[in-house]
Amino acid sequence: LKQQTRSLNLLEYQSKELLQENGVSIQAFRVLQSKDDTGILDDFNVPEYVVKAQILAGGRGKGHFDNGFKGGVHVTKKRAEAIDLANKMIGHKLITKQTPETGIPVRKVMVAKSVNIIRETYLCILMDRESNGPVLIASPAGGMDIETVAEKTPEKIKKVPIDIVRGLPSDTSEEIAKFLRFEGNLVKKAADEIQKIWQLFLKLDAVQIEINPLAETDKGDVIAVDAKLNFDDNAEFRQQRVFAMEDSSEADPREVEASKYNLNYVAMDGNIGCLVNGAGLAMATMDIIKLNGGSPANFLDVGGGVKEDQVLKAFQILISDEKVKVILVNIFGGIVDCATIAKGIVYASKFLKLTVPVVVRLEGTNAVNARNILK
Repeated sequence: LKQQTRSLNLLEYQSKELLQENGVSIQAFRVLQSKDDTGILDDFNVPEYVVKAQILAGGRGKGHFDNGFKGGVHVTKKRAEAIDLANKMIGHKLITKQTPETGIPVRKVMVAKSVNIIRETYLCILMDRESNGPVLIASPAGGMDIETVAEKTPEKIKKVPIDIVRGLPSDTSEEIAKFLRFEGNLVKKAADEIQKIWQLFLKLDAVQIEINPLAETDKGDVIAVDAKLNFDDNAEFRQQRVFAMEDSSEADPREVEASKYNLNYVAMDGNIGCLVNGAGLAMATMDIIKLNGGSPANFLDVGGGVKEDQVLKAFQILISDEKVKVILVNIFGGIVDCATIAKGIVYASKFLKLTVPVVVRLEGTNAVNARNILK
C-alpha cells in the first residue's frame, strides 16, 4: 500500500472523541490536564482503570519519564491510585523509542474504563494510491504490528478496495466481520461498527482510520479500543473543527511556522540548509549531499507557486536552526519562476543580514534573468 503523507495527527483521546460522537463503540474515559483535575474522576466509577499518557508517539507502555517513573500506560482497580499515576505523568517528559532522546512533555492523561478483551482484531480504512481510492484492510490477528502479520501470515490479511461512489455495501461489511471471526449476533454488531467507521472516514475527509484492536469483550460487545486517525490537509477548510484540535506543542516550531506559509519543512540533524522546489528534487538533493559526505539540516520544498515573501520566510526558518552553517538553494524552474526565487534571495539577504554562505543553482524558467538579479 502506498499512502500519501499528511501532517495532522490527533492524540488518542481526541480520536476516541470523534469515534464516540459518530456512534462507534468505545470504552468510557476521562481526560486530566493538570494535577488539579482530579475531581473529573469523582463520578467515574469503574471496576478497573487504564491510565495512559497522551503524546504523539508509540511505545508508551515501555517508556520512562524524566522523573524516573516507568511506563506511560498503567492499569489499576483503585481510583485514588489512578489519580496518583496520572500525577506522576503530567508535567513530565516521556521517553520512548519513538520520541527524541529528551522525551516529549505529557500535558494530558487519559483515564479509561478497562475492558476484558476476549479477542483482538484489526481494521483500517485508508486512501491507497495503488487502488486510486479507499481500501479496507482487515485481519483477525489484531493487537500487534500489522506489517509483521502481513509478512509472516499474509493469509490473515484481507484487502477490500471501496468504490467511493457505491460506498461500502452492508453485505461486504458482514463478510469482513466473518473474516474477522466474529460469530452469531456479533457478526451484525461488528458489521455495524465497520459501517460507522466508513461513514466517519467520509465525513471527516480522513486518509486513514486505524482501529487496533477492534475487540470482542466478555460482555459480548465489539469495541474500538485504540484508534489512529489521519486527515487530508487539503480538507482543512471543510474540517476546521478537527484541525483546531491539533496539539502543536509537540511539533517542531519551525515546521509549524513553515506550514503557515505553505512550505513543506522537516528538520534533520545535519548542517547544510536546503531550499528546493519539488519533493522529488528535494529528496534527490539530500541524497547527493549525503553521497558527497555532507549532511542535510532539513527537507524544505517551497512548492510550485512560491512567492518572494515565502522565500524570505524559508530563509528565516533555515537560519533559525543554529546547526545550519551553509544554505544550498537548488531550483529547477518549470512552474517556478527563477526570477521570483532570485528576488526573494536578495530580499532575504538584505532583510535578514545573512551571515552564512549561500550557494545557489537556478535552472529553467527565467534563469538568465534570475542570475542577473543575483549579480
